[in-house]
Amino acid sequence: MSEVPTVPDASHPIDLSDQVASALSDNGELSKAMPAFEARPSQREMAEATAKILVDGGVLLAEAGTGTGKTLAYLVPAILSKQQVLISTGTKNLQDQIYYKDLPALREALDIDVRATYMKGRNNYLCLHRFAARKTEMSSLPLVKQHYLEQLTQWADQTTTGDRAEIEDLPDDFSDWGDIAATSENCIGTECPEFQECYVTKMRQQALESSIVIVNHHLLCADAAVRQNTYGEVIPTCSFAIIDEAHQLEDVATQYFGVSVSNNRLEELARDGRRLFTDAVLDIDSDSSSIQELSDLLSDIHDGTQVFFHNLALAMPEMDRARLTAELCAPIAEPGRRLVRKLEHFVTVLAKLIPSSEDIAAFGHRAAKAHEDLTFILEANQQAFVYFLERRGRGVFLRASPIDVSSILKERLFDRMQGTVLTSATLTVDGTFGYLKTRLGLNHADALRLPSEFDYTTQSVLYLPRTMPAPNTRGFTDAVAREVRSLLHITSGRAFLLFTSYANLRDVHDKLESTVPFPLLAQGTAPRSVLLREFRETPNAVLLATASFWQGVDVSGDTLSCVVIDKLPFASPGDPLTAARMENIEQNGDNPFSEYQVPLAILALLQGLGRLLRHRSDRGVLALLDPRLRTKGYGKRFLDSIPPAPVTHKLSDVERFFNSVERESTEI
Repeated sequence: MSEVPTVPDASHPIDLSDQVASALSDNGELSKAMPAFEARPSQREMAEATAKILVDGGVLLAEAGTGTGKTLAYLVPAILSKQQVLISTGTKNLQDQIYYKDLPALREALDIDVRATYMKGRNNYLCLHRFAARKTEMSSLPLVKQHYLEQLTQWADQTTTGDRAEIEDLPDDFSDWGDIAATSENCIGTECPEFQECYVTKMRQQALESSIVIVNHHLLCADAAVRQNTYGEVIPTCSFAIIDEAHQLEDVATQYFGVSVSNNRLEELARDGRRLFTDAVLDIDSDSSSIQELSDLLSDIHDGTQVFFHNLALAMPEMDRARLTAELCAPIAEPGRRLVRKLEHFVTVLAKLIPSSEDIAAFGHRAAKAHEDLTFILEANQQAFVYFLERRGRGVFLRASPIDVSSILKERLFDRMQGTVLTSATLTVDGTFGYLKTRLGLNHADALRLPSEFDYTTQSVLYLPRTMPAPNTRGFTDAVAREVRSLLHITSGRAFLLFTSYANLRDVHDKLESTVPFPLLAQGTAPRSVLLREFRETPNAVLLATASFWQGVDVSGDTLSCVVIDKLPFASPGDPLTAARMENIEQNGDNPFSEYQVPLAILALLQGLGRLLRHRSDRGVLALLDPRLRTKGYGKRFLDSIPPAPVTHKLSDVERFFNSVERESTEI
């Protein structure tokens, strides 16, 4: 692992806090160089707290309300510290903002030529070694695939990064990308003939030489999970980390610190193996019968995979995720055991041979890992994990996920850092950091809570209708559609309608489609980025969306004037991971609904509501249509957590608010 800059020697202290305070002051460098910059007390307080971590070390949880300017609050001390700082975000949008907008502006304002690297996961990059092998098969491929490979060949001759995002015409679902992308399981490291030209190697080398390294939580956790593998890690070893959108970290970590086996993974294993043994020149201390046996075993693995996952799909209930129970496992037990034996036999036979290439050795490790993972999941005997099935598109996944990632995060991430800052607009529940400290294993972390710079009392109004039926009744979506029609009439469209389920989204969309005079955009009809672009460019548009639009979406100005949420976003107790977490909390003597479901839903609700006000000039209405806010005891916890907007139960008040907003806009 690489050496990185360390904290300055105590005999030559650098008063970083003073530098930061000066840069962010009314007459500081940012004020002079950035016309839109406004000095904000909360921003400076967070920046000084971040500077302290970058000098003294430790862990800080910093909740910075919307409008605080938290991105600059951590970037300024990170740059001025002269340390190598790892910055992780929850969304690509924020990664882009930091790299393409904020850092260039700060370089100029601070007059510091800070070097930064934008890192993505391995599979975003072309593997030159695998691509060369794939091109030899081009003539035997269908014409459509030949066309794309020719396009890729032209691009590969010109690109300096190997990042597939450069190829605008390449479909997102281009299936052959998996055959030519860089992956940790196929990487042969320094033995690769393309090692010096490897795009991942170049990206990592650039990151090693950078002061600011920008990643997302998926890469952060994937890298932490494979740190024991020489060629698996790509992020340089940094002493300091800033984790933005930290409320997402637990779920991402749960995904990467678990085990997963899918039909696609095993079918690709068999296909890649057959190709490898056909194309490679093998110097093997064995007779040809062993090679034939390996080829036959790979065919058996492919066929066994199809049988096993077909049975899985038949046994799986009509839902996207289902827990592995004894009843569910009964019809798949024998096909599963046969598949495990085939994988084990293949690994055993291959281990007896002496391959001449690192490709064969890497493939052997890959097959052994697949056998190990499938065995681990089917045995299902580790109480710290929850075992479940997941259906995603054409893929069927067997998963084993850790129920509690707090100790894993502590060991593999936080304990390896000298200083860490975790920040978000939503880290507290009931006014404390207790929930997130427990979930992330940060019980001894320092905490800082900074209020939003927005004046919710004048910028917004919160509408809570009194006549809504219970969410589980048949008339609920009719009532939602009725309220939405009235609100859209007042706001002239310009709204996000956020739902907790696709079923409700589709139902309300159908009820609105012929009854409102505004363009309706519905999630699922186009990619997320396309829908957002259309919403911004289409006057008076209305976007209906579910979970992925509740956070990481920034639409400012009059384009968005209303956010409607149909139901409180409780995690489904039928979800395998949610159920396992709740059981674990109950076994520890706590109330899972009060200690887990309510806090989780509060944070999700705050993220959804946070879509409305993104700048001080924004105005709008927040509408919560769930009557449980009034009828259930826990409703007060939600209402106490919501920003202090004036509350009304009358549409006439909403209309009066908008009339005043329109008058102000006209006067301006």
